[in-house]
Amino acid sequence: MNDAAHTPNPRRIAYDVLAAVRESDAYANLLLPVRLERSGMSSADAGLATELTYGTLRMQGYYDAVIRIAAHREIDQIEPAVRDVLRLGAHQLLSMRVPSHAAVNETVRVAAQAIGRGRVGFVNGVLRGIARTKPDKWRERVLADATTPDDAIAALGSHPVWIVRALRQSLAAERRHDVDVAAELEALLAADNAAPRVNLVALPGGGTVPEGAEPNPYSPYGFTLPGDPFRLVRESEGWVRVQDEGSQLAALALVAARPVRAGERWLDLCAGPGGKAALLGAEARRAGATLVANEVVAARAGLVRNAVAPLGDAVEVVEGDGRGIPTEHAGEFDRVLLDAPCTGLGALRRRPESRWRKQPRDVAELERLQSSLLDAAVETLRPGGILAYVTCSPHLGETRIAVAEALKRHPGELEELPTQEILQGAVKTPLDLSGDPAQVQLWPHRHNTDAMFIALLQKA
Repeated sequence: MNDAAHTPNPRRIAYDVLAAVRESDAYANLLLPVRLERSGMSSADAGLATELTYGTLRMQGYYDAVIRIAAHREIDQIEPAVRDVLRLGAHQLLSMRVPSHAAVNETVRVAAQAIGRGRVGFVNGVLRGIARTKPDKWRERVLADATTPDDAIAALGSHPVWIVRALRQSLAAERRHDVDVAAELEALLAADNAAPRVNLVALPGGGTVPEGAEPNPYSPYGFTLPGDPFRLVRESEGWVRVQDEGSQLAALALVAARPVRAGERWLDLCAGPGGKAALLGAEARRAGATLVANEVVAARAGLVRNAVAPLGDAVEVVEGDGRGIPTEHAGEFDRVLLDAPCTGLGALRRRPESRWRKQPRDVAELERLQSSLLDAAVETLRPGGILAYVTCSPHLGETRIAVAEALKRHPGELEELPTQEILQGAVKTPLDLSGDPAQVQLWPHRHNTDAMFIALLQKA
């Protein structure tokens, strides 16, 4: 028996995840850890498989532009499985310090195993063609091949054109006179394509930040940790969790809107998978408030229960469509978090495959849902209650326009609060914020967070 044939192969694992992402809409951040654990491979090989997977997904648009030129055919004329292999090889040749011969030969070996020897000649020829040109020259060729300026930005920055335009509009809406929007857009696309560190939160009231951790600059509870952060998560009994700093700030903005009175009732209207609910619940528990965490999807409601388990009876998890909550709970809550379902364009650095799945039509469908949920959230508030409208997207249709439309639908019933001032009072270091003082837009390139949008509104 050939033991080498059974040795876990980082490139093959990366290919398998890429194929699953394409074929069954799998999420790399959920599937890859499972594949790595089952493989039993070394930490070095696991790191290689991780870089191959995420790097290929992030830069897929750019690699497709290169492959199109090198193969002398349109990318959609290449069989999908072959495209996956070519992207995997292109990432090694153009973005990693892998010797060209190793990148080509090992990728060709994966092609032979995964998609058959009949495609090996084509894969080998295209990859050798890519290898003959230096990476910086490939950028010049891709730039020269683009038909419009936006096509060039999209190809080099590896984002769909419509997302490039949406991000540009969002940056321009801030009216930062001291910043060149074009330069900032380039920085934002680069930040989306950089691997983020795993960020953690120590829930107040039970979580502790260990020695050697690097505290987050803004959140009083957030930090990063060298080495294996997941070991701490496993050993903390739920008090330390993985959570982006931007998500922490979104939850903390609602808490900081005004002093908490004992006995307050809070609602997390769309709570899955439970990260913000856990932080809100911990804050509620400390202050003598209670939180109801609602989630429409049963499996995600299970995740919420796991997330808030350490908090005992401070949090009640319920299942149901958030749009129907006012039927039984109208005028009941002092604070409501609406972390609305959205395109997720603010988390592309963590979920890189999302950029290739979303379409402009998705925004319109989500805007209708966001509007309905906003109206429901307003109805659940007591007079004087506070709503935090949050999206993990900077798209204007899901952020500024959504809030403006809600204010039109509820004239005299909703008042904007000074969200920027409130959040600045809750963070350790002042945030670089601009635009409407009633709204906060965080950015990966400016704050090293996901692009969370936060608007605090008060019911009359």
